[in-house]
Amino acid sequence: MTNNTNQVSNNELQQSNENQKAGQKSVSQGQAVALDDVEPWDDPVNASELLNDIASTFKRFAILPEYADTALALWVTFTWCIDSMGVAPILAISSPEKQCGKTTLLNLVTRLVANPLPTSNISAASLFRAVEMWQPTLLIDEADTFIRNSDELRGILNSGHGRASAFVIRAVGDTHEPRQFSTWAAKAIALIGKLPETLHDRSIVIELRRKLTTEKTERLRYANQELFRDLCRKLKRFSADNLKTLSMARPTLPENISDRAADNWEPLLAIAELAGETWTEKALQAAQALSTRVNDSLSLGTELLADIEAVFNIKMCDRISTTDLIRYICDDDERPWATYKRGHQISPRQIAKILSEYGIESKTIRIGTHTPKGFERHQFEDAFQRYLLPPTENADTAPHSSETAADNVADTVLVADTVYAGKTPKVPVTGACVSVAEKDEW
Repeated sequence: MTNNTNQVSNNELQQSNENQKAGQKSVSQGQAVALDDVEPWDDPVNASELLNDIASTFKRFAILPEYADTALALWVTFTWCIDSMGVAPILAISSPEKQCGKTTLLNLVTRLVANPLPTSNISAASLFRAVEMWQPTLLIDEADTFIRNSDELRGILNSGHGRASAFVIRAVGDTHEPRQFSTWAAKAIALIGKLPETLHDRSIVIELRRKLTTEKTERLRYANQELFRDLCRKLKRFSADNLKTLSMARPTLPENISDRAADNWEPLLAIAELAGETWTEKALQAAQALSTRVNDSLSLGTELLADIEAVFNIKMCDRISTTDLIRYICDDDERPWATYKRGHQISPRQIAKILSEYGIESKTIRIGTHTPKGFERHQFEDAFQRYLLPPTENADTAPHSSETAADNVADTVLVADTVYAGKTPKVPVTGACVSVAEKDEW
């Protein structure tokens, strides 16, 4: 009897140890993801009233820039209607410094979106597998700590912008069979600073600033959870009742924003139109106001094109030597060219490399009695028209040669100011664009 008792005790002890080890192993492997299932609201909901309630909820708990509450209310609603959309704009929540409310706002967004999956870090492989498995709204905090260092992760996030191309191919299993994974999902990203350029271009950006002592909000952690539960239920009912209508929507788009910005806002404007004239007008105003900074965010190449156009306009000439061009664009300390390469100004070879991407090459030009290497304005006209947005009403009146410069001085300055969004390069406005190219320039 004693032996049997000891044997049972030993077996129980062994089982207990195994269970403990299994528990430790389970903990070390993380926890399974569980997404909440929301019951739709019993009755049909009024779209305008729903959006008003969501916008006011954001204003209760966060200090926001103008028009942000409109954008947030529409984007949150979009996450419930993504199955009817062809574009999935990223919601980017940014700030120049910490303690500006990014995490609070992201937590607020998390409580209102469909199938929220919050994280403060994610790998490229985990991202597309999570999207394929759960179709979540992905909410990424602290993105500035890792997103800029992963080309693969940025590429996958980019791919999820348009439904038609929202896929990646990966080899799986022992046979390495190529399989297709979806990247189609709503995504919100919070970070200090700006997103990498390609992601920024695909985003609706909410730029937060640190709260003043005079600015007061309610604390999110004390909020009644039924508020968010009810709003989510109404959002689910709105989605169920309007998916077909939204899938056929062709909303009116603002004419003075870029094509990519219009793509980003199209699903939100479709939702706004369902809510009536007031919300349509509010959405159009928000699209114009919040897209301005996106349009002004230029790549390195388009920055150079913009600076070159400004030089031609301010110098009022139709040709310029490479040496003079470099001197003029480097004269503004706030532009990148004076310290382009490890503290040294940009070189002729580096300018040539950037401009070659646009089919522009330097050539021998005649300026007076000199024949330096340089450029003529007409070489840039196609690139100016294609890449420098937004177009201006004065674009056709900008001087293209010194013969018309005297009649168009005012227009010249205006075009330059528009390109620089208020900053005109500090280039001299006297003298001709004349310089003999240095012998070792090329």
